[in-house]
Amino acid sequence: MTTIEGKAIAVRHERIDEAAAGQRIDNYLLRIAKGVPKSHVYRILRSGEVRVNGRRVQQTYRLQEGDEVRIPPIRIAEPTHAAPAPAGKPLPVVYEDEALLVIDKPSGKAVHGGSGVSYGVIEQLRVQRPELRMLELAHRLDRETSGLLIVAKKRSALTALHDMMREGSVEKRYLTLVPGRWSNPLQHVKVPLHKYLTAEGERRVRVADEGKAAHSIVRLVRRWRDYSLLEVELKTGRTHQIRVHLAHLGFALCGDDKYGDFALNKRLEVEGLRRMFLHAAKLRLAHPLTGAPLAFDSPLPADLQTFLDRLDAAEKKHG
Repeated sequence: MTTIEGKAIAVRHERIDEAAAGQRIDNYLLRIAKGVPKSHVYRILRSGEVRVNGRRVQQTYRLQEGDEVRIPPIRIAEPTHAAPAPAGKPLPVVYEDEALLVIDKPSGKAVHGGSGVSYGVIEQLRVQRPELRMLELAHRLDRETSGLLIVAKKRSALTALHDMMREGSVEKRYLTLVPGRWSNPLQHVKVPLHKYLTAEGERRVRVADEGKAAHSIVRLVRRWRDYSLLEVELKTGRTHQIRVHLAHLGFALCGDDKYGDFALNKRLEVEGLRRMFLHAAKLRLAHPLTGAPLAFDSPLPADLQTFLDRLDAAEKKHG
């Protein structure tokens, strides 16, 4: 037994349950030993001080349900006693089973706390569903983006979903409104994207040859005199992909405060559009554990549909 600052820290033996199964041993240790330097975690793995079922394992070993993990004496970060996340209005659940749930995220809610946001979707879900041992985001949506979001309830489902998304086997389609008249019924956009930080430390993305490959498929849904409604299918999932791809083509999203037309955005706000017009409308995938086909659709939220109705009315008025 080791004593640090008067606190006894002993060897721990952890039994892996269904929620942790499928996770790499290094990621598991980093999660339960918050505050311990990564270098120390990898050192105790290399030295064999960490054992699974009495045997040494590589850092890439994936835990299985029922494994017994021996963890040597290491300092565990003291739990912080922050105020619990406010429950707020319950998040709308579109689908749920033993492996995952799909929610219809409202605009204005971050998917997780951080960057000036205390509580996000995941923190709220954990408050609303305290009986669930694991809730982890399978992917992300920007704070202003509304629509379908997958949350995993099992580590095995999360791992499978991440693999599926890397392989491009999860179909994700978004609806967005852009200024101007988009002409092509269907257009593939294959332009590499590079992430960087501004001088103020804000995350941004730009088109750059040294960036990562990014592929969007754009379909024209409707056109008005001055605007076009587009459906964008993501074949890759790069940060701000839709926003930067369309801005690069001269069709920045209506209401986009990072890559958009700021003068236009101010006019749109007066006309009733008070946020970025981007909605995660469709998800198509095989269930990560059973392989059964899953299909989800989310209609446009009231604020976005109301703005389109105003465009219809204006079009009729002007003939």
